[in-house]
Amino acid sequence: MAKTTAAITFVTGNAKKLQEVQQILGQGFPFELTNRKIDLPELQGEPEDISREKCRLAAAEVKGPVMVEDTSLCFNALHGLPGPYIKWFLDKTGHVGLNNLLAAYPDKSAYAQCIFAFTTGPGAEIQTFVGRTEGKIVPARGPTDFGWDPVFQPDGFEETYAEMDKTIKNSISHRGRSLSALCAYFDTHKAELEKQLAA
Repeated sequence: MAKTTAAITFVTGNAKKLQEVQQILGQGFPFELTNRKIDLPELQGEPEDISREKCRLAAAEVKGPVMVEDTSLCFNALHGLPGPYIKWFLDKTGHVGLNNLLAAYPDKSAYAQCIFAFTTGPGAEIQTFVGRTEGKIVPARGPTDFGWDPVFQPDGFEETYAEMDKTIKNSISHRGRSLSALCAYFDTHKAELEKQLAA
């Protein structure tokens, strides 16, 4: 499918994340996807509210259409924590520390959640797309170059995200599911979005 000339800015400075998103969206995505690193304030609250506010702030900065992503890793024994704060927990404790958070609990179940938020520009409506994958927290296995992937083992698999073939991971991951919902929205609203993005 030919891409329109309209471009959407995916707000990330993480090259691996951009690459994974482009792989998941594939050639059928009708808009050009560019990326830009923007230092947005660290927000607190519920994941969907955080995503909406990040999207609003990013659109004001870019002055055009943007996509932002917010990822959570939620431990059921800890009532959803670390949740959207996983990046800081990982930075401070490492993979071993994430496991240690659950040392006193028999329940190692968790879910990975991704929320993409999209808007056509400043002041426009913000759409959110939630994807979730159930799994459990395990001692780190596999390459350690992509966040908490080594400690999350999705239900129904013997491998952690880090050990999985990327095509398989993308087909069942929280990010893949969120982007699938986003793509369905873009397919349904393609003509309308093309007009808005061309304006």
